[in-house]
Amino acid sequence: MRKMKHLSSIANDVVQRCSQEIETTIDELVEEFECQWKPGSTEGTYSKKFVEFCNSKVTSRVCENILERIKDGSFTRLTFDMMLAWQQPDADDKESYREAVGKESEDKRIQATLSPEQDDISLFYSDMMPLLVDHEPSVGEDAFVYLGSIIPLPVDVVNGRYTFETLTALTGYQLHFPAYDMFVKEIHKCMKHLQKQAKPKGVELADDEIILHVEGTMASQRVIRHIKETSWPGRLTLTNYALYFEAAGIINYEDAVKIDLSKDNEKSTKPMSTGPLGAPLFDKAIVYESPEFEDGIVIEFPEMTSSTRRDHWLMLIKEITLMHKFLRKFNVESPLQAWEIHSRTILGIVRLHAAREMLRISPPDPKKFLIFSLFEEVPKGDYVLEELAEISLKIGTTRNPCSASSILRNMNMDQLGDMIKEEGEDTCKEKGKVTDKEEMLASLESAVNQSREEGKVIEEAKATTTELEEEGISESVAVLMELMRPLQDALPWFQQVIYWERPSRTLFVLAITILTVYKEWVGKAIAACLIWVVAKMAQARHKMVHTESEHAVTVSTESDQTMTESIVSAQHGLIRLHQLMQHVNVTIMKLRSIYTSKASKHASMVMASMLVLASFFAVVPFKLFIIFGTIYCFVMTSSVGRYMSNDQSNRRMKEWWDSIPIVPVRVLNASSK
Repeated sequence: MRKMKHLSSIANDVVQRCSQEIETTIDELVEEFECQWKPGSTEGTYSKKFVEFCNSKVTSRVCENILERIKDGSFTRLTFDMMLAWQQPDADDKESYREAVGKESEDKRIQATLSPEQDDISLFYSDMMPLLVDHEPSVGEDAFVYLGSIIPLPVDVVNGRYTFETLTALTGYQLHFPAYDMFVKEIHKCMKHLQKQAKPKGVELADDEIILHVEGTMASQRVIRHIKETSWPGRLTLTNYALYFEAAGIINYEDAVKIDLSKDNEKSTKPMSTGPLGAPLFDKAIVYESPEFEDGIVIEFPEMTSSTRRDHWLMLIKEITLMHKFLRKFNVESPLQAWEIHSRTILGIVRLHAAREMLRISPPDPKKFLIFSLFEEVPKGDYVLEELAEISLKIGTTRNPCSASSILRNMNMDQLGDMIKEEGEDTCKEKGKVTDKEEMLASLESAVNQSREEGKVIEEAKATTTELEEEGISESVAVLMELMRPLQDALPWFQQVIYWERPSRTLFVLAITILTVYKEWVGKAIAACLIWVVAKMAQARHKMVHTESEHAVTVSTESDQTMTESIVSAQHGLIRLHQLMQHVNVTIMKLRSIYTSKASKHASMVMASMLVLASFFAVVPFKLFIIFGTIYCFVMTSSVGRYMSNDQSNRRMKEWWDSIPIVPVRVLNASSK
């Protein structure tokens, strides 16, 4: 057995197995590789590129017999060693890799924040660690994502980093062979389970329609559909096109009700609470609203404590809906291109099922395994989806034995029928497309990394608001008052200007206001204000840079009130709030009376006044109204204005307002409708 000195032991082993798989010698592999290798390339070392080349040569053989290889365990052993060889290709990088792994794991442990429930769950997994961890070398995140670029069964290159974080959160963010082997076997079990599911009764599934999830059978938990005051248990089936509900009959299921998720119409699926007599007591249901169903379709997923099942179904339905929205948005019309997107989505859902079975005590976040639901929410996820669309449109018409659609076919998903028999050109014969694919994958990886970095920044920013959001009403009021203090400090200055306490300052402000309006310098005045704000921000930044400790808002919540006084004060606050709401309602109803001429005399006066104002606005320039209005306001707050003020006119106005009757209001209870 020939060994290459510059390769690590695991890389030598993988190269040897690759040569045996494709029935060639290592020398022939080296010769073929060096014909393509460019020494000046900065994309990777010679050893890593050679390992990638050998892996790519053997993947087609692996994918063609993937089902048998999973059953005998050779698939997981070979692909795991491929990842190890890719991350440690050189003979002299073993020690540096250990240091990098240790630092990366430590950094992620520091960043990770577990809730109390997750902290208790981790104690459970300490007993399961022998099933997930061994003393052999482990795989890192980059190697796991690399595997998704050549064999997208255990991971998809699009969301592979999120999947890896979820699978390895409790094992130090390192993937060990026992856990990887268990995950792949669970994927196989889930596929076999889905293939055994009965098709919905009374409907004909499309050739490329695959069952993705079923509940409500004898072997699973109950599903109930609510129709007004009645409830019907039944079976709920999700496919990559629709949702089917079959009400349970005496002997068999009734014909299925189809909820089409592929059409672009006014529809929505959202959580809902149900209960006896319509009381919203149990938050464990979903409601599908569409013009096709007048009252919507309400489906409940009963369980004892949480609403995990309901949330799981909601996420799966959202993923299918977003997938079809993606196909419409980017005009994916080719059946092969569309089926490749369907296949990626199907494999993502299967991986989610496998992870839920593998980590049953702590169900993972479904978004981490679902491409479209994930990048619908993460920052700049739309950029990632644009890159995915470009890849699908450019290389989706070529036949690749290791594409997502080919893997589904090789896993004996019988529902496919003859849909993918007619395929495009063989990528093995198009050497130029290999380079294009590598460039597009690099662009996709760049978009994913940018999205993740942006997400980390946002998560750090949200973490700073957690403490503030958990405070009570009194603390929130105290914080608000403290934050409003700069405005409170500025209020006396405005009072001095408006009430002529400093006449020179008031005259200066009045002159500047009139000149700005008359010369139409409002835009310049706004620009000057913005420049002043920028200068104040730069001053605050300079002050923070030269301050040793982080600037924090200090709020005092101490009060001399007793508990009884606090309760009475809160009660008075609610009474004042109620009175304010009553005044607002009365004001709106009086305005409604004027508008509808319920008070005809008052309405006539208002219409006449509005016609006079309309005439003035049509003739007199608007800036003159602003100038005269400003002068009037300043004059009325001066001593001359207070001398000239007429309390009698204010009294007449109040009496006129109070004399306006309102439209009667009837409050109907639900029972009186």
